[in-house]
Amino acid sequence: MTAVRLGFGGPVGSGKTRLVERLLPLFAARGISVAVITNDLVTHEDAERVQRSGLIDPERVLGVESGACPHTAIREDPSVNLEAAAWLEQRFQPDVILIESGGDNLAATFSSELVDWWAFVIDVAGGDDIPRKNGLGLLRADLLVVNKIDLAPHVDVDMTRFRADVAAARSDRASVFTDLRKGEGVQLVFEQIVHSALFGRKP
Repeated sequence: MTAVRLGFGGPVGSGKTRLVERLLPLFAARGISVAVITNDLVTHEDAERVQRSGLIDPERVLGVESGACPHTAIREDPSVNLEAAAWLEQRFQPDVILIESGGDNLAATFSSELVDWWAFVIDVAGGDDIPRKNGLGLLRADLLVVNKIDLAPHVDVDMTRFRADVAAARSDRASVFTDLRKGEGVQLVFEQIVHSALFGRKP
């Protein structure tokens, strides 16, 4: 069976790697076999972080160098990620492959050739106007994850307005608000993945 490929995109520092780390134990608890691909500009820093986490066999984590344009590796020419996914599938036969993009702008989107489902991660500290900027990542992702809600009082963000702006921008598409540092909201993200992306493959 071909692995389900899940994408995680968003700006630098929004919490993509932490989200991947938080999700790994939830997949394990459900008996879902996972592999991970991370994209960095010219390093393997995110891959090495996940490998050191103790949450997954380090050999199941591959780092991809996406170069100066991280969106190219997940949209225009995803060949390097497709090759990495094929290698992981052949060696480990995972149920799911998590593909974390390099940090990019609000316009970053995933190619449907690369992933079956994808989430876009933003953080409250990035500014309360982000939901109103109509970035393609925010508008088109299967799931929007709004992280670092705990920082709202410290960066003068009105969460009532922020939530309303997200609802207006996303229409009928799902959104989850999280504090990934504390693990708040991660279960909701996982439930969205199971419901929307895994199609009941696991009981």
